[in-house]
Amino acid sequence: MTEKNITSLLKTLVVAIILCISSVVQAQGLEYRFEAGGMVGASCYYGDANYSSFMKNINVIGGLIGRYNINARMAVKADLLVARITGSTEGLENKFPGEAVEFDRTLYELGAQYEYNFWAYGEDGGYKGYKRVVPYVFVGLGCTFAPKPANHVFTANIPLGIGVKCKVIPRLNVGCELSYRFSFSDRLDVTDKTALQLNDPYGIKSGFLKNKDGYSFISLFVTYDLSPKYRKCNN
Repeated sequence: MTEKNITSLLKTLVVAIILCISSVVQAQGLEYRFEAGGMVGASCYYGDANYSSFMKNINVIGGLIGRYNINARMAVKADLLVARITGSTEGLENKFPGEAVEFDRTLYELGAQYEYNFWAYGEDGGYKGYKRVVPYVFVGLGCTFAPKPANHVFTANIPLGIGVKCKVIPRLNVGCELSYRFSFSDRLDVTDKTALQLNDPYGIKSGFLKNKDGYSFISLFVTYDLSPKYRKCNN
């Protein structure tokens, strides 16, 4: 995927988010609109060196997140993350062409996701029906940048996941997420140590999301509500 195509995808995502926000009536009773905080967790790579083993070769992630609460059921989140992925063809059940190879790369990700809460989320209960603890699902679009050791890789990704968040006290939120990032590239698992690229080693023609690399995150986050309290004017 070229940088031009990735730019086009990001523009489409921004337009979709703006349309979504503009189509939602202001929710009454939301105390705060914006949240900001950090995230830490574990990462796992999936590709030619790991087809399906869940959380194999676990590494660490960290980063910053921001969330805009459209209403008590919907939100838009942005993140800036740094993650490490590793893998090896040693011991694979399928015979790998050539000698065993391993890789180690650092990824930088910038993305945005749309979140949908299964119940209304908030600190105030009562007749409004707000819940302090709610599960949610999310989907979005992001950019992944993987610098050397090999060729630089710049590609888009589609994050899809589930999570749960809790309002511990007013203005303080904690939660956890499990997500998978569908990458548009098959060159995240490269190494220059053996001059071998794990770029379609079996000669399988790649499709839109076929034979591409991906990675998953298990993460914990903490955010703090920042925006001023919303008050309905009755005048």
